[in-house]
Amino acid sequence: MQGKIFRIALAIAAIIVSLAAHRFRFSPRPPEGTTFLEPSPQRSGDPAAGYQYLLYGDFVSSGIPLKLFKRTSGGNSPDDLGRTGDADGIPFRFNVITTAAGAKVVAPTCLTCHAERLNGELVVGLGNNTYDHTNDPSANFKMADVAVKMTFGENAPEWAAYLPASRATKAIGPFIRTQTRGPNPADKIFAALAAHRRADDLRWLDTPQFEIPVETVPTDVPAWWLMKKKNALYYNGLGRGDFARLSSASGMLTLTDSAEARRIDARFPDLMAWIRTIEPPKYPYPVDQNLAAEGKKIFEKNCSKCHGTYGDSVSYPNLLVSLEKIKTDPLLAQAYKTHPEYHTWYNNSWYGQGPHKGQLLPNDGYVAPPLDGIWATAPYLHNASVPTLEDLLDSPRRPVFWKRIFENTEANYDKEKVGWKYSVETSKTDVDTYDTTLPGYGNVGHKFGDRLSAEERKAVIEYLKTL
Repeated sequence: MQGKIFRIALAIAAIIVSLAAHRFRFSPRPPEGTTFLEPSPQRSGDPAAGYQYLLYGDFVSSGIPLKLFKRTSGGNSPDDLGRTGDADGIPFRFNVITTAAGAKVVAPTCLTCHAERLNGELVVGLGNNTYDHTNDPSANFKMADVAVKMTFGENAPEWAAYLPASRATKAIGPFIRTQTRGPNPADKIFAALAAHRRADDLRWLDTPQFEIPVETVPTDVPAWWLMKKKNALYYNGLGRGDFARLSSASGMLTLTDSAEARRIDARFPDLMAWIRTIEPPKYPYPVDQNLAAEGKKIFEKNCSKCHGTYGDSVSYPNLLVSLEKIKTDPLLAQAYKTHPEYHTWYNNSWYGQGPHKGQLLPNDGYVAPPLDGIWATAPYLHNASVPTLEDLLDSPRRPVFWKRIFENTEANYDKEKVGWKYSVETSKTDVDTYDTTLPGYGNVGHKFGDRLSAEERKAVIEYLKTL
């Protein structure tokens, strides 16, 4: 039992999907093969209140009883966030909430997916790129059910507070496994939860109302600091309308009904306001400034039309690049057209109604993202299939099978290639090996760097360190 409850709590936490953004304008004439993504009105909020909600909020309202969590988690964790009260000593990926009935539970938070350690420091807003989603997170819940019942009894408020998380995780867990460690099953988590919730009042359905897709299409977790520039959420530009409303759907795991969703949604403009204050971490190693200056010229000539400009003259074009032009793995972009029942469900649900509605609008392409802090966000592409910037800009170098050490330390960081050190493998032998031959995991496309000389690519990489 030692450590089991902690792993179960972390498995629940891994189900949370959290998103937000802002918007930038750019050139009125997008390049061929791209489409400008129009901005949408966004609610304003209080950043300070948003940060407190992130640290202590109950946007996920069910989890492991605090007493049981502390007993089985192996002791206090480092105080990464400086929290006080019951949350002091709780891992940063969880909040401690008190239900109306007085039960204290440890519930997953946005930082399950949207925070990561880098060189020993916790970076809030950096995507979690080390979590292992290859296991079924429901596997240990029968044991957890027994532990909670034995400790508190089925009539206790702790059991009632635990049950929604257990129920949802056991229902969707078998459907949300990835093929390799690192990538996130966020889209599949949403689909599985939507299948189990009524569209009108969001109440739970024990029997799914439509078939849950078999495939789990992987996605890298984007950095939060990029959101302030974006007009659309998600790699495929699917998320339109009010970003706070879109992001508040992270509560779908455990919410009771649309009344609870409305209460959560009212707090998310504050959280989005705080996210818009985040800046990327600075590259911590030496930079060849002369080479970076040359790289800036090459970048602005060859890359800025899609990825924007940086430094004293900041711009971001907000472009969706067609699959025909970008040629990266198409499965994530095509998923909601292959299974239209899911975006239809969302658009007809409580989330898709009212003056601050969110909308899911499928596209045949991917958003060319801002590149702020790109040095910290390896692996690259929307599915985390390319380990370094050198491999990204020189496509023949990309490994078919590769493996890295999942500790984000300086010893494992490649300062020359910019990304994670890795070994080239001949086949997939374990979950730590990334297999780019699998559907959805391909490392193809985005071959624009191939046009540059080796010297030009080196200069561009040096410049990208400065963003």
